[in-house]
Amino acid sequence: MLDVGGLTREEAAKAVAELGVEGITTFSEYRLAQTAELAAACGLVFHSPEVVDGLVDKERQRARLRDAGVQSTRCVAVSAVGEVPGALDEVGLPAVIKPRSGAGSVDTCRVDTREQAMERAGRFLVGGGAEFVVEEFLAGDPEAAGPGFGDYVSVESVSSGGLLRHVCVTGKLPLAEPFRETGMFQPACLPAALEQEVFALTEASVRGLGITDGVTHVEIKLTPDGPRLIEVNGRMGGYVGALLRRSARFDLLRAALRAALGMPLEVPEPSFGGVEFVYFVTPPATEDGQTLAGVRGLDEVAALDGVWQVKVEAEAGRELHWRAGTEGHLGTVHGAVADHAALRGTIAAVDAAIVLEYV
Repeated sequence: MLDVGGLTREEAAKAVAELGVEGITTFSEYRLAQTAELAAACGLVFHSPEVVDGLVDKERQRARLRDAGVQSTRCVAVSAVGEVPGALDEVGLPAVIKPRSGAGSVDTCRVDTREQAMERAGRFLVGGGAEFVVEEFLAGDPEAAGPGFGDYVSVESVSSGGLLRHVCVTGKLPLAEPFRETGMFQPACLPAALEQEVFALTEASVRGLGITDGVTHVEIKLTPDGPRLIEVNGRMGGYVGALLRRSARFDLLRAALRAALGMPLEVPEPSFGGVEFVYFVTPPATEDGQTLAGVRGLDEVAALDGVWQVKVEAEAGRELHWRAGTEGHLGTVHGAVADHAALRGTIAAVDAAIVLEYV
């Protein structure tokens, strides 16, 4: 193991080169830039630093995709509260405010009025140093993926040497306010024609950002006007690798490592024997936060048909707040069911059983 913490860029590159490393990758949003720098310095296959700049910076990503003719989504970067009114003039209302760089829907919310936008920005930008974007709100079509399911999906893909292969579309459960994931499942439940539109937008986005190698996790909103890009992530999405191993017996981790070594793609057509899912135990969206006293109903959830693991990581006394995004989840429920109809029933039963108690 090599710890490059505390080393300069040149020292880290020298240490990696001396090991004779043949491939490099990362599964962390926050290590993409460093990994790209090391790959470039050592002549290894990975996203270039320029490509990563368009992956981790949401404003630059929108601009590059607009310039590439893929999608025009109004997006303005702000670093001070006084810049918000001008951004709203350009973006319009409703709008979304979120960090310019980051993951997990942390500090991400919808604003419907100028007053609300100024209040949110006042919270987020306090102390200076942080940068956010004010972005066009993409309205979803709640019927696109069928009743009970979310109005967005993600596409898991692998590229090697400029060749791109889509592994699958991951379905989502409905978001919790304001934009927090509550779960996902494979395979997704999309009409064939819509799935092809989703794949086409994914490919255009990946190529528009200059991605040639590695795994991508592309999030797409299902709107009344068709699929619209939410964002492109230059790494595996959380939980999707484990879901794929169980749902389709496909090892996305192995595919990522093969891509890092410049090896040919091995992405067969996925075969799903049922529907695998993970459900996130999500607290309600409260403005001032609440303090958790406990979680009831876990034994009932564990006894449901198809549920094979219930894992709660929340301790009494934990402060809850929507600003934590997906990092605020209290636990997970993992399971496998026969089909999407059974999934709807299981999720409804989980929702009914779990009760959060507060101090």
